[in-house]
Amino acid sequence: MKMRTLLSLLFVFAVVGCKAPQKPALTDDTIVTSQVNGVTLTHRYAVSPPAEFTPVNVSYRALYPASLMSRPDFGGKVIRTLETGKTYEVLGQVEHFWMALADEGKDELIGYVPMRAVVKADQYDATVRKQAIRPKARKKATCVNVDGSGKACKDSNNGTWILD
Repeated sequence: MKMRTLLSLLFVFAVVGCKAPQKPALTDDTIVTSQVNGVTLTHRYAVSPPAEFTPVNVSYRALYPASLMSRPDFGGKVIRTLETGKTYEVLGQVEHFWMALADEGKDELIGYVPMRAVVKADQYDATVRKQAIRPKARKKATCVNVDGSGKACKDSNNGTWILD
């Protein structure tokens, strides 16, 4: 009887000392995979998977230093800022006409930007050149009639009036 009690206590103490294996805690930098519309996306845990995904897989360049967001809307967290002119891989188009980006040469989703923030790499130079050409603002002459026979015009450079 004593031996049975001793073995029972020994078993209870052995079982109490055991812990169930715990899953590692997920941090923002933990790499996870998600499946959207039949496409497997690899991304950091901080980046939310999109609800809709249409594959693109084309190189694009940043037009301006846009914020790379953690989800495809302006309510997400800013992950980082794009470098103007740098090439990124557009993995696909997601909801609300946002683009899912990866760093050049990689397949890991890094975040989302609005469609207007990037342009296809082969169209970048033409797009930047087109934006740089601005028509000159026409200076409107300010003239008034003087005594019905002459006129006076204001010089827009220095603000003086010239009588004709």
